[in-house]
Amino acid sequence: MKILIVDDDLSMRLALSEALESCGFEVEAAENGAEALEKFSKDTFDVVVTDMRMPKMGGMDVLRGVKKIAPWVPVILITAYGTVKTAVEAMKEGAAEFIMKPFSLDDLEFAVKNVLATHRRKDHERKSGDGAGEGEIITQDERIKSILKILSRVARSKSTVLLSGESGTGKELFARFVYRQSNRKNMPFVAVNCAAIPHNLLESEMFGYEKGAFTGAFQKKPGKFELANGGTLLLDEVSEMDMQLQAKLLRVLQEEEVDRLGGKEPIPIDVRIIATTNADLKKRVQEKSFREDLFYRLNVIPVKIPPLRERGEDVVLLSNHFLKKYSEINGISRSVLTDEALHCLKTYHWPGNVRELENVIERAVLMANGAPIGREHLFLDGEEKVSTPRIDVETKPFGGTLRDMERTLILDTLNRVRGNKTKAAQILGISVRTIRNKLHEYALEDQNGWDKYEEAGI
Repeated sequence: MKILIVDDDLSMRLALSEALESCGFEVEAAENGAEALEKFSKDTFDVVVTDMRMPKMGGMDVLRGVKKIAPWVPVILITAYGTVKTAVEAMKEGAAEFIMKPFSLDDLEFAVKNVLATHRRKDHERKSGDGAGEGEIITQDERIKSILKILSRVARSKSTVLLSGESGTGKELFARFVYRQSNRKNMPFVAVNCAAIPHNLLESEMFGYEKGAFTGAFQKKPGKFELANGGTLLLDEVSEMDMQLQAKLLRVLQEEEVDRLGGKEPIPIDVRIIATTNADLKKRVQEKSFREDLFYRLNVIPVKIPPLRERGEDVVLLSNHFLKKYSEINGISRSVLTDEALHCLKTYHWPGNVRELENVIERAVLMANGAPIGREHLFLDGEEKVSTPRIDVETKPFGGTLRDMERTLILDTLNRVRGNKTKAAQILGISVRTIRNKLHEYALEDQNGWDKYEEAGI
């Protein structure tokens, strides 16, 4: 994946470039908007990351220029002077993400990977023309069809929707379905993962803060409610929210106004709330870990998404969809599922639901590399089987050390994806940096050093 960095500050360009290169991306930089658009018109980039304020041609001009040349390429805007009006304008112009300074490099990496995942899905749908629109829910299950009818009926109201279900059932997909069906579909859709943000930071992320509100608040920052003003706010895994913050959320929902940290007066907001949870909120209320009044405020339109194991006919349908999707994304001849593989998919319990199924098929496509997909490519239920790696590495029989098995698995996966560390990392569920560190360890242990790994293209 190739990324174009645009910033007139040399130190910032270098920091952003080094951070993204360390994540395995290929990076090219430009010091101004004109240079960026010239490079963009001559080369192919997967993402553009640009500062908002630059001399002569600012980030919004870069955004518009990119969209004229290649409308599907995601653009991430970075600014230290963000306002709700600016954020909304950027989203309307087609910005994929809006990052406020100061931010961590982890925030940047997450934003880039998130927009890339969205872009890959859109690009696949744009090229395939198979009728699978963005975020379409693919199903033959009557309960899911019934849920979609209910959500379609309530989409244009402002009523709060509470989506519950096991992890991986696609609750956010249903939330976006409501958003696309609503009369707010042209306004912002903002998602907040209440479980991923530390409790001490979630309040400032949700409600924003004024300059000087606390140590490190060098400029004011609008919260997620303000950024979603006029649109939809998704509270993902709302059950994980701290009790004290639940009280503040309840007040916002009742009064339709937010108080920034350090602010002098409330700010009116108009936001449609969709909440998701994989926990039993009624049980949480009984356990006194979730406010009863907030529960009833959120539980206006309750919808429970059934797990994949109860949607048997959807397993094959979704498997074939993901098979086509990842074959095209990776430029691999489309494989077919053997009868044995289909049997495994149909009888598996799917604790990770649709998300797990998608990961299994993506991995199988890469491991099979165009050949028929068998049981050995699925890696289900502890049945992982790895062949002897092409690199001449001493392997031990079953019963060897965990380190030996880890080494064999990493090298075999790299061989199967022809040395592509990024793909190997995705398959193994680890970072590219971890793969590099492991290879370095193996080379130090080996008398022949790096030679055999380099010869193997790793």
